[in-house]
Amino acid sequence: MSWMKQQAEKAKSIQVTQEDQRKATETAPAAACTAPGHLMQLQATAEKQRKEIADLRIQLERASRGRRPVSRMHEVPGRRRKLTPEQYAELKANLQKFPLANPVVLEARPDGDWNINAGNNRVAIYRELGLEEIDSIVTDIDPADAERLAFFSNLFAPSLSDYEKYWHFQCLQDEADALTRQELAATVGLSDSHVSKIFAFEGLPAEAKEALIEKPERLGAEAAAHLAKAAAEGRNGAVVEAVRRLVSDAAFTQKEAVRSVQPQAAPRNIVGETLVVKVGKKSFCEITTRNGVIGVRLKAETDRVGEWAKEIQQFIESRLASKD
Repeated sequence: MSWMKQQAEKAKSIQVTQEDQRKATETAPAAACTAPGHLMQLQATAEKQRKEIADLRIQLERASRGRRPVSRMHEVPGRRRKLTPEQYAELKANLQKFPLANPVVLEARPDGDWNINAGNNRVAIYRELGLEEIDSIVTDIDPADAERLAFFSNLFAPSLSDYEKYWHFQCLQDEADALTRQELAATVGLSDSHVSKIFAFEGLPAEAKEALIEKPERLGAEAAAHLAKAAAEGRNGAVVEAVRRLVSDAAFTQKEAVRSVQPQAAPRNIVGETLVVKVGKKSFCEITTRNGVIGVRLKAETDRVGEWAKEIQQFIESRLASKD
């Protein structure tokens, strides 16, 4: 059983009595209703998770530190934090000028190389700069705990996009003993609604999700929910096109992307001016137009409708013939 499943089981075993609820009601602060309030709650949850993995950090401090070849370091899917091009360029410029502030964290592999637990971007930049060795720590943390450390470090990173959170959650659900969404929410300390919102990306077409890999920060969960709804209604092509444009066009906004996939409104009936033909002061007929249709309503000589229809036909034919 994975550590995530174990945490979910612990969460389910917690029993809350009526007395507990009464005390919580008396002492707990009101739920945050503002955006800053929600942010404070999220920060508090992040701090709780950081404390929970403090023992892992102690192990890191006791681990073997030294300079090791980057050529023997390997990236594990899901452990690399996605940076925007600007963030990556800023980190690269910093590493060109200054020594590494924090060593990368590695775990030993059976073949003698190392998997990277933390520091994938730093290792990648060292390779680009042609630097052969990087300051590192090798720890004997259990692989499941290494996954845990990377997961929480990435999950609560301020710059982590909604799509990357979805990707992390999806990886956890793909495990053999996969968590339900409710278990996942209880384990990571987020609300069911927040986790459900993150899973809105699940409804996007595969081509759209593939396009987001390049710039995941371009689409948030709120807009993703609208695009997923459009995809469910059969507008997959429009959704893929909207996401691809979001990735390629910095001026194209999420609101515009959502509008672009909405069904086209039915054309309104355009009613033109009613023309009245009079004989003296009496109305002979009314001529109306609506969406390309010309209607003639006789007020007089209604018994000659067929004859008037033929005369109208002949008039139109004569006009067309004069244009040839």
